[in-house]
Amino acid sequence: MKRVLSGIKPSGELNIGGFGGALQPFLTIQQEYECFFFVPDLHAVTVTQDPKELYQRSKDIAAFYIAAGIDPKKCAIFIQSQVPAHAELGWLMETQTHLGELGRMTQFKEKSEGKDAVSAALFTYPALMAADILLYQATHVPVGDDQKQHLELTRVLAQRFNNRFGSTFVIPEPIIQSLGSRIMGLDDPSKKMSKSNPNRNSCVHLLDSPDEIRKKFAKAVTDSEGSVRLDWEAKPAVSNLMEIYAVFSGDSIAAIERRYEGQGYGSFKKDLAEVVAERLIPIQERYGEIVDSAELVAILKEGALKASETANATLLQAKRAMGFVTF
Repeated sequence: MKRVLSGIKPSGELNIGGFGGALQPFLTIQQEYECFFFVPDLHAVTVTQDPKELYQRSKDIAAFYIAAGIDPKKCAIFIQSQVPAHAELGWLMETQTHLGELGRMTQFKEKSEGKDAVSAALFTYPALMAADILLYQATHVPVGDDQKQHLELTRVLAQRFNNRFGSTFVIPEPIIQSLGSRIMGLDDPSKKMSKSNPNRNSCVHLLDSPDEIRKKFAKAVTDSEGSVRLDWEAKPAVSNLMEIYAVFSGDSIAAIERRYEGQGYGSFKKDLAEVVAERLIPIQERYGEIVDSAELVAILKEGALKASETANATLLQAKRAMGFVTF
């Protein structure tokens, strides 16, 4: 069966960009693939994290997986640090990664720019990301525009390892998402909607109230043309809002254009806010039920056990291939 691994990093409040780019696609993917959905907390600590916030946000992400509709009976849902094989294979993959390959990673350049000191892990974490994927012999990985480079490195490392030590890892293929993969900031459509943006009006968080959602969309930038039509080159702000509408309503872009033809932006933005709020309310309710529950703990424990079974088998195979003594 085809297999997917994917996760959302617990490094900030989850917003509708994460919903459109990850949670919503996961719901479709779980119907077609064997899925491992994890919370990559080891990746979060490549930059300084408050321990209390890391703990809570890790639970938050797991709770949102379930609240959004991911079925723990079909999918393994787990926290990365609860499966030690991630860190061990991560080190082994570092030994196969060239310094120049890490130096070309765009995300490292962006996250380290202007800083006097950064963690060495911020530089080397693409090797851990490769290990995450390869541990589960994932055949496919959902990727957005900002993750293609990392998956390509994973493919390179898997092939390099297989050439050196014998066939060990599956070479993963990307799942390229179109709709929802490029949800941008409500204040600046040139920048991706970010969990770390200090301007809280730049994004809608998954726990925002309906009133907060309405206010944020009311303030969202548009343009002076007044027509609701998709054109990322000429109308990036409006195109961004249309993409959000399509993700949360399930309507096509063409249907949205027809609905608001000649109406301007006022009614469009009001309706958009209601569409988003309506979709989020049941997710928020389920999140509230499960986030601090024994049910969530049980799901994460069971998910870690299932993940460990697959991960440990792959790790053992890789260690034996490299010549380590194993029993």
